[in-house]
Amino acid sequence: MQATTTTPLFAAALKPDRSPRITGGWVAFVIAAVATTPLAVLVPEVLLPAAAAFGIGGAGMTALSVRQARQRRLAQQVTLWADQLEVVIVDRQGARMLRRFDPKTVRLVLDRDENEKTIAMRLRSGKDELELGAFLKPEDRSSFARAFGTALRRARQSA
Repeated sequence: MQATTTTPLFAAALKPDRSPRITGGWVAFVIAAVATTPLAVLVPEVLLPAAAAFGIGGAGMTALSVRQARQRRLAQQVTLWADQLEVVIVDRQGARMLRRFDPKTVRLVLDRDENEKTIAMRLRSGKDELELGAFLKPEDRSSFARAFGTALRRARQSA
């Protein structure tokens, strides 16, 4: 038995920005708590408002941390072969869904703002639409759209 290996024309894993911004927020929260502790001890009438403010801040940071953790589960794997386009979508709960398109009939539709920045990318095949990379930064969307559009044209020409 002979194994055949083929390489896709284009493959990309789209994931949300994973910069540690929330960690910086927690660090700032702890530094503020340490810096204001002497003031709260020296002036007892400030203790209740300060505790309330830190409680609200902590609850907000916790909610933001949970939201960002759920967002990190999002992903899309785009693989373009000469005869088909596969998009694997992973949602917030971790469920995977595979969508297949014919490269000859699918169109990449870009929505742009007044400064010509890509604000949305959609695959359209007849009445069926799928948004790609909604969680990406605008610069990443533009870069992906440029590379993917070129590969999609190449797939249509080779067919």
